[in-house]
Amino acid sequence: MTEPHPAPRLATQPRTSDWIGAAVAAGGGSVVEPADATGVVWTDPAGPDALADLLAAHPAIDWVQLPWAGVEPYLDVIRAKPGRTWSCAKGVYSDPVGEHAVALLLAGFRDLHRFARQDTWVRGSGRNLFGAKVVLLGGGGIAQVVIDLLAPFRTEITVVRNTPAPMAGVDRVLGPDALHRALDGADAVVLALPLVAGTRHVLGAEELALLAPGAWVVNVARGEHIDTDALVAALEGGHLGGAALDVTDPEPLPDGHPLWSAPNAIITPHTGNTAAMARPLLSARITENVRAYASGGDLVGLIDADLGY
Repeated sequence: MTEPHPAPRLATQPRTSDWIGAAVAAGGGSVVEPADATGVVWTDPAGPDALADLLAAHPAIDWVQLPWAGVEPYLDVIRAKPGRTWSCAKGVYSDPVGEHAVALLLAGFRDLHRFARQDTWVRGSGRNLFGAKVVLLGGGGIAQVVIDLLAPFRTEITVVRNTPAPMAGVDRVLGPDALHRALDGADAVVLALPLVAGTRHVLGAEELALLAPGAWVVNVARGEHIDTDALVAALEGGHLGGAALDVTDPEPLPDGHPLWSAPNAIITPHTGNTAAMARPLLSARITENVRAYASGGDLVGLIDADLGY
């Protein structure tokens, strides 16, 4: 719960647009200059220094709404300002990103990447997703969408998450300490978890070697979850069927990087959630949270600085 702020006054910084203003107004708020604001809708996904300066200059701002689900660039600012309420867009983009993950998984299993690169009729190849053993790293909104979309394929799903409580549509839920047990013999692993200190390089050479021969790795989370050198080696060595990556480390992936030329890699340029997809979804979240801020209700997508998301 937050303190009520009737007729909330919000700044939209460092840039604004008509649709953000409309979202604020739909929630009962008005867009004002930072000097007159008690809250801010921050529109830069990677501008922590500018936000820190804004908050230092305007201490009356007690709520910050960030635009994306990942808040890694802002954690130092959040931890330095413990008296403020911080919310982000976690959960907002689950549908498009989860859809993209399943699209990448199907493309890999069906060898669509290989056929798309041909200029002549070639021998057919591919495999069924039906009945495959799929491991999901992460148990949040994106993972739930993937679980729902995989239901018709009758896959055997294992989720690895911090809180190993039962989940609908899942065969088993394990904690992080059982990661290797989960990966052993898996046909696919889908990464859909936050990037925190304990999840950087959660997939390295040892973990990739545990997967079944021909397995696919799908990453729609953050590039740093995977040891890129280990992934390239596993792709070149032939153990993996392939990797389908919407995020990379480094990102953007440099020209000439081995992943670009790997015949068993599918790279999409962080398009699991495009601007066109994001706008109506973020707009709805802004409106919902402005209403809650006005009434003193519960904001959605609150950030836990200790957890890092």
